[in-house]
Amino acid sequence: MPDAIFADPRLARIYDAFDGPRDDLDLYLGIADEVAARSVLDVGCGTGSLAVLLATSGRSVVGVDPALTSLEIARAKDSRVTWIHGDATSLPSLQVDLATMTGNVAQVFLGDDWEATLHGIHGALRPGGHLVFETRRPLRRAWEDWARSAPRVRGGVREQFELLGVNMPFVSFRHTYRFPDGSRIASESKLRFRSRAEVEHSLVRCGFAVVDVRDAPDRPGREFVFVAKRK
Repeated sequence: MPDAIFADPRLARIYDAFDGPRDDLDLYLGIADEVAARSVLDVGCGTGSLAVLLATSGRSVVGVDPALTSLEIARAKDSRVTWIHGDATSLPSLQVDLATMTGNVAQVFLGDDWEATLHGIHGALRPGGHLVFETRRPLRRAWEDWARSAPRVRGGVREQFELLGVNMPFVSFRHTYRFPDGSRIASESKLRFRSRAEVEHSLVRCGFAVVDVRDAPDRPGREFVFVAKRK
């Protein structure tokens, strides 16, 4: 079940405003160029920010997401992208050059669903195709920065963050949105913070070779960026 921030219609409509400029996506566009990807699968595409950029660059793009409301917003942005309601474990037959998971996508998988997702992506890639995604470095303790963040206001909507619990490798938190009419909507989330070794081992178990582990240029020292290749 997707978090309310992605699935509730009122929250999905304001998601891009709170997400802000997506400078983090330049990394993915650069890697798409680096591996000469002409076709891309964006797993957990959300409202379609990366998928639209990839399509604009002339690539064939498939975006998949379990949150139908977010997907409808994405679909309205660009008809060139093939938008699929679902997840990586239930994809149609594909043979793409590159698969991506941006932002927190790789961390929303809390248990066996992580390797099930990797297997699904493996099946959607052509032999020798690449997977790139990011995860937050656990030792950086990003949740402490989140807990200190001030409330934000966009278009009259106020967002408040609340840290609910840290029981490593899991971190739980809540975003509460107050609208100009006085109504409130809360969205609770949980992320799994995996070590570099844990991620690398899971990739190998699921049929990938780890090509590189990089820093995110816009967030130095905060993220692991994994580049893997389907064996």
